[in-house]
Amino acid sequence: MTMASASLQEAVSVLKSTNVRMTPQRHAILEFLHSSMSHPTADDIYKSLEERFPNMSVATVYNNLRVFKDAGIVKELTYGDSSSRFDCVTSDHYHVICNDCGKIVDFHYPGLDEVETLAEHVTGFEIEDHRLEIYGTCTECTKMSKQ
Repeated sequence: MTMASASLQEAVSVLKSTNVRMTPQRHAILEFLHSSMSHPTADDIYKSLEERFPNMSVATVYNNLRVFKDAGIVKELTYGDSSSRFDCVTSDHYHVICNDCGKIVDFHYPGLDEVETLAEHVTGFEIEDHRLEIYGTCTECTKMSKQ
């Protein structure tokens, strides 16, 4: 069993344990998230599944993503005014983002918990979370700019 299929099965189990019914559309959305690893938008997911589920609406995709988020099996990544992206890797990790095409790649690095502690101490805030984003140009965009 691949890591993607194992994490998919774990996600299905979490949903079933919270009495969420597993519809074919819901399963397909989960499957797409776990196989793509591209941090897709709801629209990306909708377009990819549109042919298989012609009666499924974008609202169905958004509603399912909200269910997944509430169950803790998906993280929503918001970046300013652009569409939210969704990440099925819920463990602590960071992201590298291409300035040209917007591609997002997971970057695993030891958690920076001491940053949260320091920020709490210096500001008096109760820190809940943090995220680290690194920006650059992906290999595909670099190759295209050199041509």
